[in-house]
Amino acid sequence: MKSIFTTKIGMTQVIDADGVVTPVTVLKADENVVVQVKTKENDGYDAVQIGYVDKKEKKTKKPLRGHFEKAGVSYKRFLKEVEDEDHSLKAGDVISLDIFEEGDVVDVVATSKGKGTQGSIKRHNYGRGPQAHGSKSHRVAGARSAGSDPARVFKGRKGSGKMGNERVTVQNLKVVRVNTEDNYLLVKGAVPGPKGGLVQVKQALKSL
Repeated sequence: MKSIFTTKIGMTQVIDADGVVTPVTVLKADENVVVQVKTKENDGYDAVQIGYVDKKEKKTKKPLRGHFEKAGVSYKRFLKEVEDEDHSLKAGDVISLDIFEEGDVVDVVATSKGKGTQGSIKRHNYGRGPQAHGSKSHRVAGARSAGSDPARVFKGRKGSGKMGNERVTVQNLKVVRVNTEDNYLLVKGAVPGPKGGLVQVKQALKSL
């Protein structure tokens, strides 16, 4: 499966020759290096472990140093696994942006922005209560359960709590532009996460 890890830079727009404006997210792909190849015989599944973003030696734990040195690559901040059944990659190989072309359809995976603790209205789009002066339930969730039976709130009931900071996948985004010289990728639409966040771009599983 075609996959590469990138860093979210921000959003901009692209204007084509006909004057059509397309909103795009700018993703920068630094060096993606294969650190380890896993096989069914040794590990029970086929995958490659990819290192992304250089890291200082003093911030790398000793066991990880040996792991990187065995592969002959520099120390990396992120270690991620990607399914690979072709066995076309080996330790030390570099994955570049040329695996994608303009017009490709991709899925992006990232961690959404954390919103902290939020009420049920913002978190689950509940409706508001009456706005009259006598109302005491402008922004509360309303009845949580039956009054007498079962006289408790069932597990899984939607309510207030921590919002965001979750793994989010956005499917079927179009690749608008690929710049292999400066390692930039422009993807149509919005991508989850903050600026500077880690974003995985991979071949679409359900492309239309």
